[in-house]
Amino acid sequence: MHDERSPYGRSPYGADPYGPDDPKPGGSGGRAARRRPANGRGGRRRSPLVVAGRTALALSSALVLLASGVSWAAYNWVSSGLNTSDALNAIGGKNAPKHLDNSVNLLLIGLDSRKDMDGNDLPREFVKDQLHAGSSDIGYYNTNTLILMHIPADGGKVTAFSIPRDDYVQTFNGDGSSQGHFKVKEAYANAYTTAHNKFSAQGVKGADLESRSREAGREATLATVQNFLQVPIDHFAEVNLLGFYDIAKVLQPIEVCLKHPVKDRYSGADFPAGHQQLDPKQALAFVRQRHGLEGGDLDRTHRQQAFISSVTHKLKSQGVFTDLGKLQGLFDVVKKDLVIDSKFDVLDFAQQATNLTGGNVVFHTLPIAGFATRNRESVNLVDEEKIRSIVQSMIGEKSGSGDGSDSGAPSPSTKAAPATVDVLNGSGGTKKGAAAEELKALAGLGYTAGTTGNAAPRQRTTVLYGSGAQEAAQQIADRLHTATPVSSASVPAGRVQVILGADFTAPPAAGANPPAKSADEPASGSSPSSAPSDNAFAGDSVKEGGIPCVN
Repeated sequence: MHDERSPYGRSPYGADPYGPDDPKPGGSGGRAARRRPANGRGGRRRSPLVVAGRTALALSSALVLLASGVSWAAYNWVSSGLNTSDALNAIGGKNAPKHLDNSVNLLLIGLDSRKDMDGNDLPREFVKDQLHAGSSDIGYYNTNTLILMHIPADGGKVTAFSIPRDDYVQTFNGDGSSQGHFKVKEAYANAYTTAHNKFSAQGVKGADLESRSREAGREATLATVQNFLQVPIDHFAEVNLLGFYDIAKVLQPIEVCLKHPVKDRYSGADFPAGHQQLDPKQALAFVRQRHGLEGGDLDRTHRQQAFISSVTHKLKSQGVFTDLGKLQGLFDVVKKDLVIDSKFDVLDFAQQATNLTGGNVVFHTLPIAGFATRNRESVNLVDEEKIRSIVQSMIGEKSGSGDGSDSGAPSPSTKAAPATVDVLNGSGGTKKGAAAEELKALAGLGYTAGTTGNAAPRQRTTVLYGSGAQEAAQQIADRLHTATPVSSASVPAGRVQVILGADFTAPPAAGANPPAKSADEPASGSSPSSAPSDNAFAGDSVKEGGIPCVN
């Protein structure tokens, strides 16, 4: 994905997830050529009891992403038409993280696509005038909203973690194979493209082709997030861009609060400071804006959390569930704009889902370690071990056995492959002393320290290796998040040569300090001393139960 292709400009926070500056199909990351996907519903007929239960799941997951809430009036209204997915089957193998109790982890996926559930382009004028989001070619299949919600088994506080969409991580396919390092949002699109090309070559067409391709995308997203956070995912709900608009249309006006006035031509946001009521078009602009915000994408994540909180507050305080017209409208949105998983126990989930409707949810945005350029894209660097420590300390989970493939850099349980490493500085003088510091860090991980020196200036960091040093080279390349290492006859056998470019950013040191601790009440399963403080996250946490003010 090449941000510089955008006719709308570039930002250090990456392309707009719901805006006009996302890449078109055919960009980097294995995007497919432009096409018009076919029907991808994948719906199936169920008994009234099961359908009603899944509708409860839909309203307690999708409406947390779009709004929030559960109403068993679904028993009287919905008997068919829900879109379901079996994608969870792909990530439940022996290496999957295991639960310590009966809590539920629900992943909310916001799919950035200017297409309807059938894969058809949304009307051009609607996208331009109402969504203010550019053409249908732009959005493709990135997952630009990822929120993991932990629902405790004992009915305690629900803890939600937003994953910034530009986090640069190891992405996976549903079968556990690695896609390489990409932005976390690209796992879906990469898998969709590969599957679409594969099945199309086999003669699969129409609805079956679109359904299989999207299922591969869901599997990849679930596998990537589960490997990244090392916590099990029990359920998921996927909603498209149109769903935000549709839920706002049913529940309008939506009250929000801004700390400062904003005006942004890209998203269409033009709001004064303070509390205000938004129509559907304005609500989309509110959750999409990133230009002109100090925190860019991270501030937009807080906007999305505030939107959820505001709509939840309206559902609870204004008796929406007693308004049959609006409640019917919500179910129409669920059937049109939502995909939910087919693996859940109706009664078990119903016992726990009430926490999602009672203002008892706290949203945290997972921290980043800095910004960098990878593959000509602006990305967020992340300290995966720190993030896993934060998440697991708050929800009481522990890392699963995993396959160790999420990070090639040696960890306490992974021995550095034998090799002597030389580090050259080719940053053009912008990273003085970086070669010596990086060699010291690599020696600390168990590699044999070689020499340091300077190299001709270059933009990108590269890793070369001689005979017998491929494994070590791959570990080091993964540590530095660079392209695949290259065999070179100029590098002696048993040695790895690292040439730092202008894009080099030193990875977090192994064994870095753990997150700050707090005496705040932890979620179920954790001890007070293990709960991180608010400053361990990216920006202020957003609490449901009212109308939070955000940037």
